[in-house]
Amino acid sequence: VQLQASGGGFVQAGDSLRLSCVASGGTFSRNAMAWFRQAPGKEREFVAAINRNGEVRYAENSVKARFTISRDNAKKTAYLQMNDLDPEDTAVYYCAARPVILTVALSSAAQDYHYWGQGTQVTVSS
Repeated sequence: VQLQASGGGFVQAGDSLRLSCVASGGTFSRNAMAWFRQAPGKEREFVAAINRNGEVRYAENSVKARFTISRDNAKKTAYLQMNDLDPEDTAVYYCAARPVILTVALSSAAQDYHYWGQGTQVTVSS
């Protein structure tokens, strides 16, 4: 599975962005999809994930109330809608995919995801 992330940009605090992750190769619908982010000087951190059946999981921080992950299997695309952006959201955002069976719980661990996109930069100015 190859992943192509897009939708990042330079925005002001309080603005919104929608990131997209388009998959090619493999069977998209058989994968759990996730978004991670990495800010300068920090480790990569989990943002959100969505399972094959639409079950979602969010990081236990402020993103939970502001970000929404979704997927469109027909378009082989996962999305991350980010609202009320804050300068602390500035990071490179990566999408990731993990082939799973439905009984597997969503993972927030980067090492569990097999395929990664190239990342898209999100910069939020105060």
